[in-house]
Amino acid sequence: MSETDFTPTEMMTIAAARALRNTDVCFVGIGAPSAACNIARLTHAPDITLIYESGTIGTAPTVLPLSIGDGELCDTAVTTVSVPEMFRYWLQGGRVTVGFLGAAQIDRFGNINTTVIGDYDQPKTRLPGGGGAPEIASSCGEIFITLKQSKRAMVDKIDFFTSFGHGEGGDHRARLGITTKGPTLMVTDLAVWRSDPVTREFTVVSLHPGVTREMVQAECGWTVRFADALDETPRPTEVELKTLRDLNARTKAAHSGGKTGEAA
Repeated sequence: MSETDFTPTEMMTIAAARALRNTDVCFVGIGAPSAACNIARLTHAPDITLIYESGTIGTAPTVLPLSIGDGELCDTAVTTVSVPEMFRYWLQGGRVTVGFLGAAQIDRFGNINTTVIGDYDQPKTRLPGGGGAPEIASSCGEIFITLKQSKRAMVDKIDFFTSFGHGEGGDHRARLGITTKGPTLMVTDLAVWRSDPVTREFTVVSLHPGVTREMVQAECGWTVRFADALDETPRPTEVELKTLRDLNARTKAAHSGGKTGEAA
């Protein structure tokens, strides 16, 4: 693949990374959120502070971690604190500007399910659960979400409320006494979505190159709202693509026990 061609996943990761600011303190989820956060750190936001649930603060991994317990996170962190301190002092103390999460299921108001698919007592699939995501969703200044689009993942009604987004929409968070912004951004492999300031429903504000409205609707379980002024997501730059591919190559080599040069 050339430096000008890119996959939908690469576009998603890079578009998500661009949303982060150099001054952010970001609570990072494993998987796609971790990739986006580290691409931001390696490109336009070198001073961003990345925090993982295991207590690592200011971590700068050279490869993407397999889990929050990956030694790479502790080895490259400025400091590591206890989990109670992480949640009580840093997270609940209002010191984290952005929480970056993924989702197994999500609805139009940014409510997330990572617990079960189907009935809770007799589920079709039992998922890993919330971990720290419910606290992240309620205590971070705002929430960014990234996931690949499908009708299975983006549903009209989630099967279980793991992490509270905007509930029923509107001022539902405020009525529950939650003072943080909640989900403000969602980046998929097809589009960039923003939360409507009044209804709090996710609205498509930008289509990735080559993507149509029909393609977005076909992979979403609710009737999609599109912004009146719909943009096209800027294509990845050569620097962004090279940085992402180099990171993925290093990660593949590290996790397979090979050498970096073998993981092109």
